[in-house]
Amino acid sequence: MSLTRLGKIKIIKMKPTLLVLAAGMGSRYGALKQMDGVGPNNEAILDYSIFDAKRAGFGKVVFVIRKDFAEAFEKVNNTERFGIPVEYVYQGLECLPEGYSVPEGRVKPWGTCHAVLMAADTIKEPFAVINADDFYGKEAYEVMAKYLTECEGKRGAYSMVAYKLRNTLSEFGTVSRGVCTQDENHYLQTIVERTSIAKTEDGAAYTDEEGSHPLDLETLVSMNFFGFTPDFFEHSTEGFKEFLDTEAKTNIKAEFFIPLMVNKLINNGEAKLRVLSSDAVWFGVTYKEDKPDVVAKIQNLVDKGVYPNELWK
Repeated sequence: MSLTRLGKIKIIKMKPTLLVLAAGMGSRYGALKQMDGVGPNNEAILDYSIFDAKRAGFGKVVFVIRKDFAEAFEKVNNTERFGIPVEYVYQGLECLPEGYSVPEGRVKPWGTCHAVLMAADTIKEPFAVINADDFYGKEAYEVMAKYLTECEGKRGAYSMVAYKLRNTLSEFGTVSRGVCTQDENHYLQTIVERTSIAKTEDGAAYTDEEGSHPLDLETLVSMNFFGFTPDFFEHSTEGFKEFLDTEAKTNIKAEFFIPLMVNKLINNGEAKLRVLSSDAVWFGVTYKEDKPDVVAKIQNLVDKGVYPNELWK
């Protein structure tokens, strides 16, 4: 994209898009936590995410939501409120490739990478993916926006903001995290989704069908803050079909997670993923009992001037 002015060509970079995964059931939390107020004027965590993304240089927001709460969600989260273009796409069990149908007895959503796929016809530029109910910190959006802006026109140039496991656990139950390893140049080597991580006397551990396994609290984990170039949609479309033909046929609860697709693309050499570092601090509300701590942390940031007392005047 270019603009000619006084005989000179000025290159205008396309702003990246923020894709917000907000279709989760919130079963452990017990409510539609994406819209639960935690700020001094009842702002939700996602309000702070949009605020941070907007000032970091993102140009558009796309929400992945479910149709059963679309009317209530869209009434609150829109272009008029945020002052940035907002679009919506919808995730449901029936959103499958041609020729596929929902297996009998399937009620669990298809997973985070399936949610990303819902935006394939809407996003044509580099984009970041976040969870609606996670607070990532303004510095995280700054480093991600910078990286994505430099990725325009590229393929397979992915990224993620990683956090230390010790800063992402809940006192009130298990959590799901993508456990990561990186090389000396800060490129991701592996990422494995662990769905039952809990604090222990010695640190932390995850549980699977083989039992309990210890985890170092300094382990880097993904909180679903990824950056992708648009080719990720192409790869994921084929990857989802493969998932439906294999794992989903034998496991009624299997999910198509983002790390599953990322690992595959890194292993076959079709993509490289840069692990971005920042001073950002993560926090979130997995359980209702987590909320008071989040409210206190938000108020502390407001008191320090990181955020205005009222985000959307």
